[in-house]
Amino acid sequence: MNTRENRKFRVLAVAGARPNFMKIAPLLRELHARPKFSTYLVHTGQHYDAAMSEDFFRDLGIPTPDINLEVGSSSHGAQTAQVLERVEPLLIEQRPDVVLVVGDVNSTLSASIAAVKLGIPVAHVEAGLRSGDRAMPEEINRLMTDAISTWLFTTEPSGNENLRREGVAEDRIHHVGNVMIDTLRANLARARELDVLTRLGLEPQGYAVLTLHRPSNVDDPEGLARLFDVLEEIHNELPVVFPVHPRTEASISKLRRDEPLRLFTLPPLGYLEFLRTMADSKVVLTDSGGIQEETTALGVPCLTLRDSTERPITVTQGTNTMVGSDPSTILSELRKILDGAGKQGRIPDLWDGSAASRIVDILERDLEKGK
Repeated sequence: MNTRENRKFRVLAVAGARPNFMKIAPLLRELHARPKFSTYLVHTGQHYDAAMSEDFFRDLGIPTPDINLEVGSSSHGAQTAQVLERVEPLLIEQRPDVVLVVGDVNSTLSASIAAVKLGIPVAHVEAGLRSGDRAMPEEINRLMTDAISTWLFTTEPSGNENLRREGVAEDRIHHVGNVMIDTLRANLARARELDVLTRLGLEPQGYAVLTLHRPSNVDDPEGLARLFDVLEEIHNELPVVFPVHPRTEASISKLRRDEPLRLFTLPPLGYLEFLRTMADSKVVLTDSGGIQEETTALGVPCLTLRDSTERPITVTQGTNTMVGSDPSTILSELRKILDGAGKQGRIPDLWDGSAASRIVDILERDLEKGK
């Protein structure tokens, strides 16, 4: 018989998109190492491209998911609804003690809503981040997930401050550090062994890396055209390596038609290849939240092509500079970096590779107390 003394706590962990995989990997390793826990992994299928899903599982040592909900790509409303519909019967069947969600994608919100309506507590990893821009779908996901979660695990002090301002009880807020950096630190040595730079004909510090996928950038044809004008100007001085997100590729095709970009475009890279490419770059230009954190941990200058960030510590302490989409600002900040005057930054407190351990410590303590 499974008594309270010997029973395992059942954790249903949810991942659906590329950033989720990097965050869930160290949590799964820590949970699997603890005899008190039994883990069930749900892949919602929100990202279905092999290089953005299966390859990441292989690179990061994530076990094969117990189930793939195969939601695929669709509008925000349809995708959120499909994950909610498909995860609910699974929760009823599994009856976990806690649902573990990470980040701010549609899968995060959907799984949280389904769990809470069934009386299952939610642990949200990367809680409290706020851009202040409610036009970002991710901002809505963050706000709503935090409002209904039992455990809120934050990456930086601003997360704690935001949650307190929103009326969250202090005993639900836990500043634990950054699981994205757990993954980076665990894999950087492996990444540096790869020959990706040689294969691409690149020299360390001799190129820039670009990523683009936010709707605010890629769904506005005029804005995207202006952005590519300045990026192609940069490419004349410093080669710009651009692994193209599937969403962005569709927008580029509409915008450019038969005229190719004068950038070094690539298909999406696996996690380790991209980490190696990013770590040895001169500068990274991005609209990604996670890459703002990774460049800070790597000490690589980052120019963020957005007007707001939910990760302010990357600006106040890290290597990140917000440049928006203004060509003159982008070029001005880039030239500072090329002249050796880029932001140096430092690694924030608790970005030490042990965030997952702290998270699982708290879950184990609280579940044992019957919280």
